[in-house]
Amino acid sequence: MKKMFFISAILAILVSCNNDDDDDDNYSSDTFYKQEMRDFVIGISEYAKTSKANFFIIPQNGIELVTTTAEEDGPVHAAYVNAIDGHGQEDLFYGYVNDDQPTPENDNSWLRAFLDKSKSVGNTILVTDYCWTHSHMDDSYNLNNNAGYVSFAADERELNNIPDYPVPVYKENNAVVTSLSEVKNFLYLINPENFNSKTAIIDAVTSTNYDLLIMDLFFNEDSEFTAAEINQLKNKANGGKRLVISYMSIGEAEDYRYYWQASWSSNPPSWVEAGNPDWEGNYKVKYWEGEWQDIIYGNDNSYLKKIIDANFDGVYLDIIDAFEFFE
Repeated sequence: MKKMFFISAILAILVSCNNDDDDDDNYSSDTFYKQEMRDFVIGISEYAKTSKANFFIIPQNGIELVTTTAEEDGPVHAAYVNAIDGHGQEDLFYGYVNDDQPTPENDNSWLRAFLDKSKSVGNTILVTDYCWTHSHMDDSYNLNNNAGYVSFAADERELNNIPDYPVPVYKENNAVVTSLSEVKNFLYLINPENFNSKTAIIDAVTSTNYDLLIMDLFFNEDSEFTAAEINQLKNKANGGKRLVISYMSIGEAEDYRYYWQASWSSNPPSWVEAGNPDWEGNYKVKYWEGEWQDIIYGNDNSYLKKIIDANFDGVYLDIIDAFEFFE
């Protein structure tokens, strides 16, 4: 057993020294794909927190990365959990198999084993359950609260609306929220299709009292929210203040984003992989490749720098579980 660990360690070092190598043979082990995603998130965190010390890093899903073995009983991966401030998890109590249906107990227990490890080191757990029956929404909020998690019962999988239930917002308060540990509730609204302007979104959100908003940097793909507009969105209706976090996918490229070049549709870069059949216009990427990572962070033209400059309080990293595609 010790010999196998030694060999794995040597191989891991070789892979880390060849991040820009296109030879997929270097990534033959599942361990490498997981570690490359951890390293990606850690790099994003280090860059962001150098620019803005109190900037929050929240990966969504891919929760098994919190342990070194990706097993429930494995030790916590210290470098990874210390680089982040929270975890986002979809479908924990509702929506794992079908929306508005309870998540199977075995799947729920497996996810919670990892979530609790992250929570135990001080990270905030943000759960999005997909359900619309009022009794299921109530159950979702209560179950998450009992587990020590902050939750949002989304009645639309597209995350394109502000639910009209419950009223008032679960655990509504007028606090001036400045840290994730103070968040009692949140709104996940990344699809603006039901709003005809930025002003409409701002007016809708500022009429609510959610402690945290997760949204997109862009309105209708071509217009960025400005720092002044983000500052408006931080106002609760009751006089309190909320955090505003920007969504950013790091495990897939999206052909409707500013960085996508027209030629890529017919002649994609070597790091662009298969399209996602469930989300048109989304493509898996070799997320360990330098060219992709340069798009995401590390320079003044990067996606993350745009988010920081727009005065968001943090970033919500999606498609963390992209390693599953390569495994």
